[in-house]
Amino acid sequence: MSLRSRFALAFAAVGAVVAAVVGALSYQAASDRVLAEVDRSLRSSTVALARAQEQELALDDAVSQAPDLYAGPDRPGPGDEEERQPILQAVSPDGTLTPLGGPPVQVPVSGIARRLAASGKAGQSDTAEIVVDGRTYRRLTTALGGDRGALQVAVPIDQTHYVLGGMAREIAAVSGVVVLVVAGAGRLLAGRITRRLARLTDVVEEVSADGRFASDGAGLVGGRDEVGRLSASFSRMLARIVAAREAQERLVHDVAHELRTPLTSLLTNATVLRRATELSPDARERLLDDVEGETRELGHLVDELVELALARDRQEAEESVELAEAARRAARRVYRRTGRLVHVDADGCVVRGRPQGLERAMGNLLENAAKFDPDGDKPIEVRIRRGRVTVSDRGPGIDAADTAHVFDRFYRADTARGLPGSGLGLAIVRDVADSHGGTVFAGARSGGGSAIGFSVAGSRLLPGSGSDSDSDSDSDSDSARGEPRSR
Repeated sequence: MSLRSRFALAFAAVGAVVAAVVGALSYQAASDRVLAEVDRSLRSSTVALARAQEQELALDDAVSQAPDLYAGPDRPGPGDEEERQPILQAVSPDGTLTPLGGPPVQVPVSGIARRLAASGKAGQSDTAEIVVDGRTYRRLTTALGGDRGALQVAVPIDQTHYVLGGMAREIAAVSGVVVLVVAGAGRLLAGRITRRLARLTDVVEEVSADGRFASDGAGLVGGRDEVGRLSASFSRMLARIVAAREAQERLVHDVAHELRTPLTSLLTNATVLRRATELSPDARERLLDDVEGETRELGHLVDELVELALARDRQEAEESVELAEAARRAARRVYRRTGRLVHVDADGCVVRGRPQGLERAMGNLLENAAKFDPDGDKPIEVRIRRGRVTVSDRGPGIDAADTAHVFDRFYRADTARGLPGSGLGLAIVRDVADSHGGTVFAGARSGGGSAIGFSVAGSRLLPGSGSDSDSDSDSDSDSARGEPRSR
């Protein structure tokens, strides 16, 4: 069953319950009011009859003094004089029934009526409905007290039941109409609600079928209610899925392209190794060095690919990170790998981020600088100001045409073709910056070389901190020992 049908049934069920309760209460209220009016007339007639007996009035006079018992729906027509008269009878203490007037119908004496006549207190009464000769009567028995027995007054109420039955049928018909109207309104309302859910379902099924979607789902459905919020969240999720799918496809194509070169070289060297006995010792040594170098580069490429693929999904908790300390740790690691000195000039800014990710980004920048300036006698410079990290070297610099592409995956400038590397280090830097709400930048260094870096959003200075700037000799000495000082 569809959600729309369920909504319609739910609305119909609620409408049916409400209509039934209202109808039942309305019928009960009308019935109680009509019967209460009949009982009031019966009591008045009994009082008039008792007063007439006390004053020894004629029976006809007592009956004439009784109020009209047919003021309600049972009122007979002009020719029904006999039907207008109530049935009047007296019950002696021993249970003997004496007709006093009215139509010639003998109303039976019940056990309760006998007890009221025998020992009931004056004014004590009992009301009941009885059936005599196929007709329904409402009977009131009232004790006179002492040895005077009781008086009974009865009146037919078939017409009253008929009127109440008609009222019940009318209430049932109106309730049925109400249920139909509520069900129709519920179906229309459910249609408006589920139409947007159905649209979302169609998109989900489309994506689930082949994993593709023609757009990013923006503006799928509108509104500020729960369905609108669900649509907005789904649109954002779908946009991220589409972007991730496109990035995955680009990564696969780029990886296939980059892996083809070292694998081709390894295949060529493996072919040459089949004739290793025909090669001179020097040629074999160069061949093995080449194989070892290509294998090392291939392993480094795989490591970089894994790092790049997991950079956005790594579940590293965010914490307050002092960028100067992260830069010093990265500097020590680069010094151990390359032997290059690093000068750190930093203020005391602190950011909220992933410590290992930020240290990894700084390390990639330092390794990139060391690669392009391998024989420099000056240290690599790191400058940190209010969440902005800049790494400067004295290498060949960056051409203007390459500035916009240095952070692209696998991009290798013409000056870097003969250098080791996978072209993924700076791409990882950009991913780290993006995940921290920052940006990347690259340009020429004043005096030659390049200046590459990134920024992190939400930086703040530690209380009492200033610029952590040392002389080149002091910083070089600290970095050479792998122990940059904390200030």
